[in-house]
Amino acid sequence: MNAWIVLKTPQRQWRLWGTGALLLACGLGSQATLAADPKPAAAAPVKPALTVTTVQAMVRSIPSVLSANGNVLAWQEASVGAEVGGLRVQELHAQVGDTVQRGQLLASLVSDGVQADVALARAQLAEAQALGADAVANAERARSLQDSGAISAQQIAQMLTAEQAAKARMESAKAGLDAQLLRLKHTQVLAPDSGTITQRNAALGTVVGAGSEMFRMIRQGRLEWRAELTSAELGRVPVGSSVVVNAPGGVQATGRVRMVAPTVDPQTRLGLVYVDLVAPVAPAKVSLAAAFKPGMYAQGSFALGKSDALTIPQQAVVVRDGFSYCFQVQADARVAQVKITTGRRVGDAALGLVEVVDGLPQGAIVVASGAGFLNDGDTVKTVALATKPAIASSQSVKPGPAASAARAP
Repeated sequence: MNAWIVLKTPQRQWRLWGTGALLLACGLGSQATLAADPKPAAAAPVKPALTVTTVQAMVRSIPSVLSANGNVLAWQEASVGAEVGGLRVQELHAQVGDTVQRGQLLASLVSDGVQADVALARAQLAEAQALGADAVANAERARSLQDSGAISAQQIAQMLTAEQAAKARMESAKAGLDAQLLRLKHTQVLAPDSGTITQRNAALGTVVGAGSEMFRMIRQGRLEWRAELTSAELGRVPVGSSVVVNAPGGVQATGRVRMVAPTVDPQTRLGLVYVDLVAPVAPAKVSLAAAFKPGMYAQGSFALGKSDALTIPQQAVVVRDGFSYCFQVQADARVAQVKITTGRRVGDAALGLVEVVDGLPQGAIVVASGAGFLNDGDTVKTVALATKPAIASSQSVKPGPAASAARAP
């Protein structure tokens, strides 16, 4: 259908004929209809996936700790043996595990034969003393008659020589008696030092040989932890530094570095650090000797002072596929999964801190609780902002940039 259409503009007037006019009219009508329609409704808000607690990554002063493993051994061991041979064990006075004092009787050997030898030595000494007294008297008479010429010079020399021989026999007999008395003394096996008996190799009724080991003991009951460190780590541990050693049973003990080994094992490339174990950490209800036994393999940590580090709560770290992540809260209430490199840890998993070596800027807002249930891009609802965990309340804190307020969805 053909028709005339008149279009007017401020500059000119247009007249259109036919089908083109009709199409143009239809297009203008459509535009007018669209202009009259209301705006489309706004998209519905995204429902939060989880309500979480956030925390700000801060720089804190935390302890520098070096962890190591090693064996618990005796500080020094003493071997207690028989000093006389061929004697039978008459009685044992100490058992394994006994705590003994220096000079305490550990075992008794049969001494009947030694006592007979002592009696014989006494008789020999008495005989030598009697002969010596006669020789001394003859020598004194010879000296008094030496100038008178009543006896010859040869007789005088013989008497003086007999005196010297008699004195030598007396000294020999006295030494023989002392030796037998010493043997009698050694029939009583005594503890050479205070300590704890760890081995008993003697049995009642056995004949022991000279020098055979009867007991083994830990001197003074002192134990030490021999930590194994690499060549680079040995230089970081000074003598006298504090150590905390964990027994396999869970008891902790304090220690102090006594010595750092001057050499490194060429096979393992590890060196030893000798740590004296001092006392259990309170409130342990067991003694040091009960918690730590020689031969145990224990883990410990050296306190090497403090240094500043960027930290977040340990519960904010999520381990996935062997890597550590945290969830950083964005401005639109969404979370971004951030891969981080962790370092030192302070405290337990619930209230402790972890050092962030790389991957997170200072002042970033991260999810503190509930991170394990989130995925990258989830929308979250945040509650009261946690400034720092309880474990760090006594630490010196260097806050980063001001954190944004808690956001509602």
